[in-house]
Amino acid sequence: MIPKPITGVVLALMLTLLAGGALSADRVRLPVHAGSFYPADPRALGELIDQLGQSARRAQPDLPEKPSLRALILPHAGYPYSGPTAAHAARVLSEHQFKTVLLMGPDHVVGVRNAAVSPVQAFQTPLGQIALHPAAADLLKQSELFTPLPPADDREHSLEVVLPFLQAYLKSFQLIPVVVGRAQVDRLCAALQPLIDSQTLVVVSSDLSHFLPYAEAQVRDRRTIEAILAHDHRALLHDPRAACGSQPLAVLLTMAERFGWRPVLLNYLNSGDTAGDRSRVVGYAAIAFFGESPIPAMTQSSQFVTPEKGQVLVKLARSTLMEKFGLTLTPAEAERMRSALSDASFQARCGTFVTLKHQGRLRGCIGSLSASDPLAEGVRRNAIHAAFHDPRFSPLTETELGQIEIEVSVLTEPQPLSFSDPEDLLRKLRPNVDGVIIRQDYASATFLPQVWDQLPKKEDFLGQLCLKAGLPRDAWKRGRLEVSTYQVQYFEEVK
Repeated sequence: MIPKPITGVVLALMLTLLAGGALSADRVRLPVHAGSFYPADPRALGELIDQLGQSARRAQPDLPEKPSLRALILPHAGYPYSGPTAAHAARVLSEHQFKTVLLMGPDHVVGVRNAAVSPVQAFQTPLGQIALHPAAADLLKQSELFTPLPPADDREHSLEVVLPFLQAYLKSFQLIPVVVGRAQVDRLCAALQPLIDSQTLVVVSSDLSHFLPYAEAQVRDRRTIEAILAHDHRALLHDPRAACGSQPLAVLLTMAERFGWRPVLLNYLNSGDTAGDRSRVVGYAAIAFFGESPIPAMTQSSQFVTPEKGQVLVKLARSTLMEKFGLTLTPAEAERMRSALSDASFQARCGTFVTLKHQGRLRGCIGSLSASDPLAEGVRRNAIHAAFHDPRFSPLTETELGQIEIEVSVLTEPQPLSFSDPEDLLRKLRPNVDGVIIRQDYASATFLPQVWDQLPKKEDFLGQLCLKAGLPRDAWKRGRLEVSTYQVQYFEEVK
C-alpha cells in the first residue's frame, strides 16, 4: 500500500471548494481512497500515471487499423499492483476523445440490488472534479433498477480508483457512475443502452481472480479472458469467482454482442508480476472493445425513446387494456398520462410491438413492422390486438390483467439484407441485435431481437422462423427467401 500523504488531497479539496461556483461538500463525492490505493498528492499522482502510461505505450499487441473505441475493461486495485495494467488505457485514449464516460464497477461494500448511482453533481479526485452527466440523475427515476448511494455511505473503490487514469488521458468528460450489484443483466443493459452514442465511452472496472497461487490464477484468468473475448457473459455469471466485476462485465458483454464490438486484450498481469508475492495473487486485465458504430443504425423515430418515455408507453398499453374492462386511472394518473403524451415525440411514426407475458411465458404478441402509425396510437392498437386478437391464445380476461407483464418494442424501419448463400446469411445475422423478417411468395413471419434469448443458434432461429411462416424448417437454405432486418428499443414494465 502507498503511504497516506494527507496534505496533498486536503490541499486539492481546499482549492476546489474555494474556487468560484464550487459545489457544496454534500453535492460532491470526495476521494475516499486517495493516499492508500493511489497517491493523494496531485503532482505525484500525475507523474506516476505518466510513467506507467509511457511503459504501456511501448507494449504489444497491435491495435486494429482505424479503430473506433467503444469500451474498456480496467482493474481497480492499488496502483503498485494493478497500475501497470490499467495504464494500458493510454494506448487507446486521447485528449477530448469522448464527452461522456459510462463507468460501471462492482459493489464490494453495500450489497445493492441491481445497481446504485450517487445522487451528487460531481466526483472529486486529486486531479480535479468530474461533473456528472444529467443522465445519471435520470437513472434514479427507474427506482426498480437504480437506487441512490449517498456520499456518506459511498466507500466503494471500484469506480474511484480508475477515474484518475481517465482524467489523465481524456482530460475532460462528464461521468455516469453506476455501482452494479446482483443485477438483472438484460434489464440493466436495456436501461443503459439508450445512453450510448458516438461520444460515450463505456468503462467497466474489474479485477479477475482473487488470492489463488500464481500458476492456478493464470489458468483461471486465461479462461475468464477467453470468455470475455468470446462475449460469453453467461460463463462469468456461472463462475462469480472468475472476476469481482462479473455482473458489470456481463452487462458490457451483452452490449458488445448486440452492437458487434470486437474485444482486444491489451495486457494481463497479476499481483505476483508487479508488487506482491506469488502465494496469493489477484489477476488484472485491460481489454478494449472496438466497433464501427456505437449502436445499430436507428431511425430518428426510435432514437428519442428514453427510458422515461419508454415507461410512458408501457403504462399507456396497460391503461388501454384497463379501459377495455371498464377500469379507469385515477384523475391524477390520467392527468399525468395526458401531460406525458402531449410530447410531440409520441406522434412520430414508427413500427411497434406489444408483448404480454404471464409468469414469464408468452401470453400474446402483436405489432406492426412499418412506420405507418404515430407511436402512441400504434401502442394502443397493438395492446388491444395482443390481448384479444392473437390467434395463438384465448382473449385476455380481467383476472389475468393484474397478473401479466407488458413489454413495448419500438422498431427501426426494416432494411433488406443481401446475402449470396445460406452461409453468408448466417454470417450477416447479428444475434441479440437484429429482428428478422422472412418472406417467400405469400408467406412471411418475423422474430423480434428478444427471441434470440430463446434461440441463440442462428440455424435454430431461422428454422423456427420458417416454421412460423408456414414454410419448411430448412427453407432458409434453399435460396428463395427474402430477408430484412430491423432493430428495437424495448421497455419492460416497472411496477
